[in-house]
Amino acid sequence: MIVKQLDDILGTNDHVVGEAFESRRILLAADGLGYSLHDTVVAPGSVQVLEYKNHVESNYCIAGGGTVENVATGEVFPLRPGSLYTLDGHERHIIRAGDDGLRFICIFTPALTGQEVHDEDGSYGLPEG
Repeated sequence: MIVKQLDDILGTNDHVVGEAFESRRILLAADGLGYSLHDTVVAPGSVQVLEYKNHVESNYCIAGGGTVENVATGEVFPLRPGSLYTLDGHERHIIRAGDDGLRFICIFTPALTGQEVHDEDGSYGLPEG
């Protein structure tokens, strides 16, 4: 059984803060589950262009509001608490956070190590191993 507290992650290497987001990486590849789990806060009014070419990501909104846009189709979907979107086709997408920002519970597969950094196209590199 794995039991963790968010307070134990804040301020550690598993708590990554960028310009537009804050990722609290709760479960990672080292936990051996095959997926990683993150509590992610998106800054109010921010816009992020992302594309996870090597991972499938699911995002469940638990707070705030905004939109996610599928770049290929131009479709824009509203996000609010209770919304879920999954990038099962590795879609390039744009996250636009509203005035209250956004907060997601995110799952990545394959699991992230926690050391990844977004590259120039908003993706993470191939998983090692």
